[in-house]
Amino acid sequence: MAPNDMTLSRRGFLAGSGGLVFALTLGVPAEEALAQGASPQAIGAWVRISPDGAIVIRAPAAEMGQGVQTIVPLILAEEMDADWARVQVETAPVAEVFNNPAFRSQFTVASLTVKGYWMPARLAGAQVRRVLVQAAAERWGVAPDAVRTEPSVVIGPSGQRLTYGEIAAFARVPETLPAVQPADLKPVGSFRLLGRDVTRVDMAEKSSGRTQYAADIRLPGMLYATVARSPASGQRVARMNREEVAALPGVTHVLDLGHGVAVVGRSIPQVFAAREALRIEWSGSPPGAAVDSERDKALYLSHLRDPNRRPDVVFSRTGDAPAALQSAARTLTREYVSEYCYHAQMEPMGAVAHVRADGADVWTGTQWQTMAAMKTARITGLPPERVRVHQLMLGGGFGRRAHTEYIDDAVTLSKETGAPVKLLLSRADDLASGRLRPLTAQRVTMGLDSEGRIVALRHVVACEPVTPYMYGAERWRAVEGRDVITMRGSSLPHYTVPNQIAEHIHEMRGARVAAWRGIGCGYTKFALETMVDEIARDLGRDPLAYRIAMAANPRARAVLERVREMSGWPNAREGRHLGAAFAEYGDSLNATVVEISLDRALGRIRVHRLWAAVDVGLPLQPNTIVAQIEGGAIFGVSAALKEEVTIRDGAVVQRNFHDYPILRADVSPEIEVAILRGSDTPTEVGELGLPPVAPAIANAVRGATGKGLYHLPMTPERVRAALAG
Repeated sequence: MAPNDMTLSRRGFLAGSGGLVFALTLGVPAEEALAQGASPQAIGAWVRISPDGAIVIRAPAAEMGQGVQTIVPLILAEEMDADWARVQVETAPVAEVFNNPAFRSQFTVASLTVKGYWMPARLAGAQVRRVLVQAAAERWGVAPDAVRTEPSVVIGPSGQRLTYGEIAAFARVPETLPAVQPADLKPVGSFRLLGRDVTRVDMAEKSSGRTQYAADIRLPGMLYATVARSPASGQRVARMNREEVAALPGVTHVLDLGHGVAVVGRSIPQVFAAREALRIEWSGSPPGAAVDSERDKALYLSHLRDPNRRPDVVFSRTGDAPAALQSAARTLTREYVSEYCYHAQMEPMGAVAHVRADGADVWTGTQWQTMAAMKTARITGLPPERVRVHQLMLGGGFGRRAHTEYIDDAVTLSKETGAPVKLLLSRADDLASGRLRPLTAQRVTMGLDSEGRIVALRHVVACEPVTPYMYGAERWRAVEGRDVITMRGSSLPHYTVPNQIAEHIHEMRGARVAAWRGIGCGYTKFALETMVDEIARDLGRDPLAYRIAMAANPRARAVLERVREMSGWPNAREGRHLGAAFAEYGDSLNATVVEISLDRALGRIRVHRLWAAVDVGLPLQPNTIVAQIEGGAIFGVSAALKEEVTIRDGAVVQRNFHDYPILRADVSPEIEVAILRGSDTPTEVGELGLPPVAPAIANAVRGATGKGLYHLPMTPERVRAALAG
């Protein structure tokens, strides 16, 4: 077994590398980390250069189709002036040195990977380049500022040349790495790699079927397992038909895990057959056992309407919204509902664990490598340095794989059985124990002045907060009840609305809730942007022109004007209707127009075309950005029209894609994306495609019929009811 990088000493790694190895701590220079008391073992290697010129750069984040295994190493390669054709990317192990500075953890969520690693990776790459330059300058007896670099080559003042590989054969990494400041980095205009498309490093293996997922791992003596979790968190097993299931072919163990029952056996078909035969009666009445989505919707709305029910927290405030609403020339109030949503990731939830007396290995795809390693150490009682997480590709994450309970179960079962265990969940069990986007009710009030300008906004969201469920009570206390996961998007920062307040009613129901692609923006922007559209139409104004007039900055105005141009707004083809919406996600902007058709008799909406103009700051990989916006838009259409989880008596009703339908390829829209550069820093991409989609669809329906849609998803039944009303 290869040594774990968390235990490998810097000196030992350098001695055994056969080339030039750079031990760099992202965000903290190595010498500063040591001065702060960090041990050498905590400093891992990011870059290796071999005498033959091959360069290895490690990728620290979870790759789930968003391209970060290419982009983060590319950032480093850009600053070190590496020949990308000579670069090989390796998945980084779990170690503190590879933490995303945004989270101080190896955690891939919230579209913050590129943004988080951007400056640290650039500084690290520049340090590598400076070491190479200094080594070559010393060899030639010239000043370092007299030499320059081209891809993987250092060039001297007289034209002499040394490749990075040749330098690696004689150079030594200094104990104190050269200091590099942001001012020393390449100007954006000098980039060779960033801003241009390179082939993603994961594409060849994915397109040829060689990519390994957890389901592909095979180990000698491996057992297989699946877990039936309790319908609601906190329930326990009262009775089950253990003996009957244990006697079925291939079954080796039927184990009560406390939170669920595991069936372990010699093959997946045998285990899944035994799972179908398993009958469990659950005991206990935790809060989640009383969750009922139909009843809770009415309860949430009653809380919004109750003048004596004050919101639990003010999430954001600008100006004096209550006073401005009192003095407004006109006000409009609407209520909105959105249902629970399931992540519907294509790869089954799964992990392989091998726990031994001398260590534990886990093979999985996770969005939170650090937590997976920590939980494995806790479950096994092993010291952290004896735990190794082999990070694999993710067949869809979207926030679902930010939870590690499936990894925890695999580790527990390997420890209990004394064998390597592959755990896989069926689609039905994953849906039943899914971590869902919360059910929400929203009440929005906007106030207008005599000229029709929006001058005040009050937005109240009633829903279960995600932070305490996902991160625990301590984190919940630390943020003082301000849950960004559920409340993101609840204001209008890019419109000139001087008085705004967003408030949250904490509905502590005990449901399994989680971050979901786009987080709060998926429903908050639905409420806000449909109301903006309604106001514009009531005033007799073009909704897109109304938004452009309200734009608070040139970036917002630019994406709105660009999408108007792209879509040919307001001219729709015969039998089609256009709708527009605008949304921010973090520091990125998206203006979207959709073209729909509406079957009024059936209440069926189809989105035929979608145009998105996005500002993502500095676009690093245009094709990857387009792919992410397309993926987010498809997610958005699917959630807007189809996706809904129903909970009764604490249990999820839906079982599979026959009753939890998602958008199919044959009815997916044509999508056109325009990328605008808004700054010299990359901003969020992965979640950005989704937020404006649902309101744009609803706005197209309003434009065609004059009827508003206020409930997500906009199913045929709800559309027919709205048209009839």
